[in-house]
Amino acid sequence: MSKFRRLWRSGALFSEGLLPEGTTGPRAHPVVRFFIRWVRRPLLPVLRLWRRNIQLRVVAATLLMSLGVVLLLGIVVIGQVRNGLLDAKEKTAQSQAAGGFAAAQEMADSAGGSGRSGEDQGRTGSGGRSTQNTGTWLNNLVEQLASGGQGVYSVVALGSQNDESPFLGNGRSTTRGPRASGDIRPEESIPADLRRALDKQPGTHQRYAKVYRQDGSSTAGLIVGKRLNDAGGAPYQMYYVFPFTLEEESLNLVKGTLATAGVFVVVLLGAIAWLVVRQVVTPVRMAAGISERLAAGRLQERMKVTGEDDIARLGESFNKMAQNLQLKIQQLEELSRMQRRFVSDVSHELRTPLTTVRMAADVIHESRDEFDPATARSAELLLGQLDRFESLLGDLLEISRFDAGAANLEADPIDLRDVVRRVVEGCEPLAERKGSRVLVRGDDAPVVAEADGRRIERVLRNLVDNAIEHGEGHDVVVRLASRGGAVAVAVRDYGVGLSTREAERVFNRFWRADPARARTTGGSGLGLSIALEDARLHGGWLQVWGEPGGGSQFRLTLPCTAGETVQSSPIPLQPADSRRGRRQAHGAQGRHGVVPAQGRPGTRPSAVARTAGTAEPTGRGASASGSAAPSASGSGSATASGSSTSAPGTAVAAPRGTAPRTADEPTREDGEE
Repeated sequence: MSKFRRLWRSGALFSEGLLPEGTTGPRAHPVVRFFIRWVRRPLLPVLRLWRRNIQLRVVAATLLMSLGVVLLLGIVVIGQVRNGLLDAKEKTAQSQAAGGFAAAQEMADSAGGSGRSGEDQGRTGSGGRSTQNTGTWLNNLVEQLASGGQGVYSVVALGSQNDESPFLGNGRSTTRGPRASGDIRPEESIPADLRRALDKQPGTHQRYAKVYRQDGSSTAGLIVGKRLNDAGGAPYQMYYVFPFTLEEESLNLVKGTLATAGVFVVVLLGAIAWLVVRQVVTPVRMAAGISERLAAGRLQERMKVTGEDDIARLGESFNKMAQNLQLKIQQLEELSRMQRRFVSDVSHELRTPLTTVRMAADVIHESRDEFDPATARSAELLLGQLDRFESLLGDLLEISRFDAGAANLEADPIDLRDVVRRVVEGCEPLAERKGSRVLVRGDDAPVVAEADGRRIERVLRNLVDNAIEHGEGHDVVVRLASRGGAVAVAVRDYGVGLSTREAERVFNRFWRADPARARTTGGSGLGLSIALEDARLHGGWLQVWGEPGGGSQFRLTLPCTAGETVQSSPIPLQPADSRRGRRQAHGAQGRHGVVPAQGRPGTRPSAVARTAGTAEPTGRGASASGSAAPSASGSGSATASGSSTSAPGTAVAAPRGTAPRTADEPTREDGEE
């Protein structure tokens, strides 16, 4: 066992590869993982109940502390009772033994005087008769001294080693054998060291020892002994044996009484603690339930307040808070409805004058050759700004439809490869001006889903346009994949990238990363917000990952069947060619000899080190989770869930928008199996 313990502590027990990476991690041995799960499975419900039930914790703590106090008190009381019983027993034994020793010596002296008066006659008698008289005297002495202590003590007479006079006339034997009252075995009950002490030193000696009975049982007792002289003047040893039978019965009675009282006290304290905690926990649970209903939108819920104590004041304060929240939320909802109505009305009202201005601008633009150069240039600028204004107006109308809940989904089975090809063809002019190339990966197999082709094409066009615009002339990679009842399209650029704060706000309305708000393509600032709403309308996700100087990646995940819930994405949110992914690949190369994929592509020759269908490293843990709860107003700042695990300079943001986050949106990075 000691060798096994040394191997366990040193770790050599698992040196053959039983636990290569840890005992609980994903690389642990299957047997170890099964054992850990087998041990933890029955404990999980108990631990869950312990964490969630404060009343159980308080009652359990009260019971444990009460049990500790009762045990400590019982130990102290039993110790005091035991010491008191021992002291009383010792005093009684010493007094009883002293009286018995004095009486025995007095009887020996009186018997010795009578014997000396008939000395001459005794000389003519035989030695056997003298010995018989001495033995009879000892028997009578033991019986007489023990007659008053039946069941309380026993008297024992033993021969002394200092007695050199034989009683049978020879030196080999004597008639002074052990004599004892009661059912004790004298030679086994009297300790040898006590007998030697009596032979060496006169006086009274005592010892605590075990008393053995004729039936084989034994009990603790106190033995008091003294060396005396018999009627003939020969020394012998007399002992008083006091068993602790009565004291043990008394002590057991005290123990039983204390145990019964302790159980009742612990149970009573537990019941009192349960009742007291219940009075405090019940209002708290009521407040928690009402808070959950308030969070679910039932703003009319209130706590029932009774009495005037602290709990009642807490309920009154809670109700006031709920009332104020309800009023504020109603005011905000009314303001939001007014804003949406204003945007919708203005957008519709601008349609008619915009159409008139558009017709006039087209006429002027067609006749620009007849104007002077300055007027002709003004006509071109007018037409360009009208195009931008028309795009902004269309986006505002689309946003107003989403806000009003009037957006309709026309889902049909479509192949996302066709949508991606149309988007890439439409973005070729912009890509040529920027010196970028748009590369498509994963288009060797059908990627079919039930979706609204117009909306998906709008989302992908927006993502690809943004990737080209912010890609700084590097290649843009569009990747498609399908697995597990979901399809995904990821758009990867290698441009300026996104910081954590920028990734948190990238889906906000009218937000732009460039403080100068300069845009080559003349966007409205609503493209990503509309794309996010389109993804949610399909029951999918739109997420972003980025790192400053390392580019960014937007990932659109949709269910294969309309109305289903997306559980995971077939494409990792963090690309394998990110800084963290490359570090992990180099680490894998050092451990297993795997050559990592190449990093960031160059400007002209595409260096994307994958072909269609090539598996990617997951890069798990390099960035924060790709989803977080969006702001209800659509303008508040967000936090990237799990950003504490991000690599330095890496940002992953959740989609942010006006609608609340649905239950099917991810709360962690997925697509990594």
